[in-house]
Amino acid sequence: MTIAAERDLRWSSPADRRGAAAEVRRSWASSQPFVQRLTPFNDASAREHLWSHRAAAYRARVVVLDGFAALAATLLIGLPIYGPGPLLAAVVAGGVVGFVVLVALARGYEAGELGDGPAEFQALLRSGAWAVVALMTASYLTKAEISRLLVFGGVPAAVAIAVIARYFHRRVLHHQRSHGEAMMRTLIVGQADAAARVVADLAGAPYHGYQVTGVCVPSLTDARPVAGVPVVGAVADVAQVVADRAIDVVVVSGSTLNGEALRRLSWALDRAGAKLIVVPDILEVTAPRLTVKPTAGLSLLEVEVGATRRRLLAKAVMDRTVGLALLVAAAPVIGVAALAVRLTSPGPAFYRQTRVGVDGSTFTMWKLRSMYVDADQRRSDLAASNEGAGVLFKMRQDPRVTPVGRLLRRFSLDELAQLVNVVKGDMSLVGPRPPLAAEVEGYEDAVHRRLRVKPGLTGLWQVSGRSDLSWDESVRLDLRYVDNWSVAMDLMILWKTARAVLSGSGAY
Repeated sequence: MTIAAERDLRWSSPADRRGAAAEVRRSWASSQPFVQRLTPFNDASAREHLWSHRAAAYRARVVVLDGFAALAATLLIGLPIYGPGPLLAAVVAGGVVGFVVLVALARGYEAGELGDGPAEFQALLRSGAWAVVALMTASYLTKAEISRLLVFGGVPAAVAIAVIARYFHRRVLHHQRSHGEAMMRTLIVGQADAAARVVADLAGAPYHGYQVTGVCVPSLTDARPVAGVPVVGAVADVAQVVADRAIDVVVVSGSTLNGEALRRLSWALDRAGAKLIVVPDILEVTAPRLTVKPTAGLSLLEVEVGATRRRLLAKAVMDRTVGLALLVAAAPVIGVAALAVRLTSPGPAFYRQTRVGVDGSTFTMWKLRSMYVDADQRRSDLAASNEGAGVLFKMRQDPRVTPVGRLLRRFSLDELAQLVNVVKGDMSLVGPRPPLAAEVEGYEDAVHRRLRVKPGLTGLWQVSGRSDLSWDESVRLDLRYVDNWSVAMDLMILWKTARAVLSGSGAY
């Protein structure tokens, strides 16, 4: 059987597929029998809605969007410089072709990176940097007059337009996936408890595109559904299940398979045309912290346990520069809000409170006052009405909040004054919520990990539900951030914060 035929076996007739599956399965032989009869996946209409059938069209649209971005940028910058004519046409054509080629070289059209994750946006940034370097080098070597405005204005404009276009294109894809379209048929392999966690996580984030259609467990003696997903076979039957059910991705969870067995499974999946993903036993660890080191014939997985000095410096520089720029831009809004607070309720316009910062140090946090001046004294009287979780005190209809304060909280305007703390270095733009000393006293041991980084003006908690989150969910998000933060993650959270603030969800 040819490689092409092997890769197409998922779309062949049931009889051909069973015969091909037998050959594939022999490459990963096992003594356990396949005891559960499977229903082959041969619904042509259903296949048309899978990601494997839509990926090529999605990638083609991405190429067109990138070409349009380069076209718009070169026209916008080049028309005032060159005027209409053949020279402008040549510049536009070169810009469009060159930009698309550079994005391709930066792996911006890899099917596995499109529609999910930051890789495709990072490819656009890399291609933009390469374009600037290429134009400057060409100008130096050929002595050609290349407009600086075209280099330092046109290229960033093309990248910016492409990023925005891809973002909204991706939003359409995510909307489709929330309705079960453009998905990858996924098989989970592992112990029932480990498989259940993976099923729950993937089901809670359908925009990633994984549609779990079955689970393979070590033994079929107790083949009850796992997290609502049917058990379709034993671990020994994975290759045949992949062929019979047209599986696109196999996710191995826990420690059910390792070593030689995992290696042979990868061989079988290569012949069947499916991807293999292994879920590590370490929790809440993202890709930037993981490095594979080939050593002595082994593939050693190194986990970064602390941020490097380079990342710490980059974060500090971003906090001070972006924080200062935002403070200057927000100064008129802060001034108007402070005047409204002062005129509508007795007391100062700003509220100062001692909060706990990095490694337990304390600092004075600034906010626009959103409550009456006696709010702290009235808190004990409202303890029975507390709607918060854990050590937090929250009320949806808190009588201590002023009418103007409700408006400020609705759009998080009361927190703009914390930009002063960011510029001073007490806080970061992104980080865990700054806690009170009384809250820290109630922390469990693991929660103290939140104090390893500076508290933030915004964070994962704000873009994931804010006050609507339970205490456990807030802690989980904060610990995920502390363990995995990066400058790229901070930029992503800042981007999402604007949308969360405008929607006002979870703000009270």
